Amino acid sequence: MRRYWATGVALALAGAGLVAAVGPAGAATQPASGAASPSACSTVWGSTVKQALDTDSKPLRNVTTSRGECYDRMVFDVKGATGKLGYYVGYVDAFHQDGSGDPIPVGGGAILEIYVSAPSYDPVTLRQTYGGRAAKPLPGVDVTGYKTFKDTRFGASFEGRTQIGLGVRARLPFRVLQSGDKLIVDVAHKW
Repeated sequence: MRRYWATGVALALAGAGLVAAVGPAGAATQPASGAASPSACSTVWGSTVKQALDTDSKPLRNVTTSRGECYDRMVFDVKGATGKLGYYVGYVDAFHQDGSGDPIPVGGGAILEIYVSAPSYDPVTLRQTYGGRAAKPLPGVDVTGYKTFKDTRFGASFEGRTQIGLGVRARLPFRVLQSGDKLIVDVAHKW
């Protein structure tokens, strides 16, 4: 009985640490470098769809990735965005370009489809703000040697949102956080 109680207390403390790491309104308080904290390796995130309602946001400026001890991280830079960023993140069996429906092959054991409510162009001038090209790897992003990330593909920027295909090793737990004007997607290395 004592062992079960100690395990329950440890799990409760680990869960409290995860809640404290996220902070108010889902804002990330962990460094973007992906540094691990004692609760960072938690796999309570799950692998089901995560979404937030669309908002009026600024254009997407950049997408970067980094590796951490417990997860790989993708960061969407939406400079100047205020308030909550809209997004939809979930696993799909096949990746299809938004708008046309054309299939886009994505390497890896599973595909995480990511929509960010930020166009890759300036809505006023229609000038491109992020250099993604349909069906091509994300510009400047190299996931060689990552534990979880295996491939990236730009889908489209259609009707005010940008679509990305992220190839991962398997259907692993993931979370979505926001830190200022950055949307962060972390995918765990294991269950």
